[in-house]
Amino acid sequence: MVGIFGGDKELIADITASSMSLENGEKKYTGTIATSASTPEDPFLVKFSHSFECENPKDWPMLKKWTVTGVLSVTGFNRIMVSTIMAPALSTIALELHMNSTEAVMAMSVYLLATAFGPLVIGPLSEVYGRTPVLHATSIWFLIWNFVCGFSYNKGTLIAARLLAGFGASAIYALGGGVLGDVWRPEQRGQSLGLYMLIPLLAVAVGPLLGGFITEGTTWRWMFWSTSILQAFMIIASIPFFSETHAPTILRQEARRLRKATGDRRYYTEAERLDVGRSVSWILMRSLSRPMRLLLFHPIIQIQACLSAFAYGLLYLVLSTFSDLYIKQYHESISTSGLHYIAICLGEVVAAQVGGPLMDFVFDKMKQRSNGTPSPEFRIPIMIPGSLLTPIGLFLYGWAAQKNAHWIVVDFGAALLCFGMQISGQAMQAYIIDTYPDHTSSASAASQFLRSLTAFGFPLFAPKTYAALGYGWGNSLLAFLAIVIGIPAPLLVWLYGPRLRAKTLSSY
Repeated sequence: MVGIFGGDKELIADITASSMSLENGEKKYTGTIATSASTPEDPFLVKFSHSFECENPKDWPMLKKWTVTGVLSVTGFNRIMVSTIMAPALSTIALELHMNSTEAVMAMSVYLLATAFGPLVIGPLSEVYGRTPVLHATSIWFLIWNFVCGFSYNKGTLIAARLLAGFGASAIYALGGGVLGDVWRPEQRGQSLGLYMLIPLLAVAVGPLLGGFITEGTTWRWMFWSTSILQAFMIIASIPFFSETHAPTILRQEARRLRKATGDRRYYTEAERLDVGRSVSWILMRSLSRPMRLLLFHPIIQIQACLSAFAYGLLYLVLSTFSDLYIKQYHESISTSGLHYIAICLGEVVAAQVGGPLMDFVFDKMKQRSNGTPSPEFRIPIMIPGSLLTPIGLFLYGWAAQKNAHWIVVDFGAALLCFGMQISGQAMQAYIIDTYPDHTSSASAASQFLRSLTAFGFPLFAPKTYAALGYGWGNSLLAFLAIVIGIPAPLLVWLYGPRLRAKTLSSY
């Protein structure tokens, strides 16, 4: 049983009867196996307490918390690296597989299209079956299709394999926020997010850098074969070190164990009580529809999704054209052009490490001022510097490239752009985790849907935009949009966030 027992009439009756057990003078099993956290109101309700055999993940030792976080972070590294590894080799792949420039960019971007739809399924499933089986299943799926990419001898096979590999890779976007919300308390949100993002953000630079050297030194196919070998090692290593973090799943497992050990079927969890009388299909449809319901009917999710979509689109627009800029305008080799992605990586990594502790510091100070009452809006203040730095970085990067300024100026502008976007995005991600603690994975999937679409779409029109406007006015246009969209957003969330949250429908 996984919290779905619509057809089990005996269990339904037992759970219903358990709520009346005290009135009938019944006593719960008192043997050494029974470790449920009973309350005076209902002795058969299984929940976390000091006597519970399996601890609340939020109370785990720090070493165990960081181990789980680290496993997820390392897993994210390979999946994100594969999303960008093709960038320096697009022209080479296009020539060999007879693709035009748009088709070549699509072969890279279609991976991101899959990350729009994958979390819509993977996120809810992790809230029904738990994080562990979903993580391992999607890791194997990603391994298979990424390996197939290396054996693609026509553009159709490559694009299809990239799409399917991206579906498996997309699990990291749904599971990341969910696991961090499972394990870390709000006071530790910034630090955990910052360190969790450290390794995946390195992948943004390592991917194109590695892709450039592989393409020059051997065939581009080794981009996929080498990352598949790495993925296989990661799957093997993650099995013993990744523990289940989803609290309702842990409690369901304990309730099932108690029912089997005691022979008393009245032990149940809050999640199981919600599912009483529901069919398997109803539970799955309710869960699978949750991300889209959040996106359609929850203004907080809509705001966060639009902001992250714009930022993510900008990031992948820069990633898809950055190498091309240095090859065509600065006449550098493919491998040398890949080195410039280090600037993008540094901007994001520094932002994550600065923004995380700063977020916790601001949260703690504002919590003290509100007499110890926390609020998700306490994440918002650090979005303001991020929203200011983003357009500044766009202007600097665009006009430095337009005027053929020294490469370090262009790189600094790109780093500043990514620094600003990462600071703002990290704060908004923490805001969503705090606002939707019960369904963080579904909320993350809802916002991921829009940003993956823009990450897929923005690179497709980037070549024509820069060809028509140049890097200067092309980036200036994007900077003006960043000013209009990005700067008012933190103020609006700060002012109206509490009111919108108060009117929000249940995420169940």
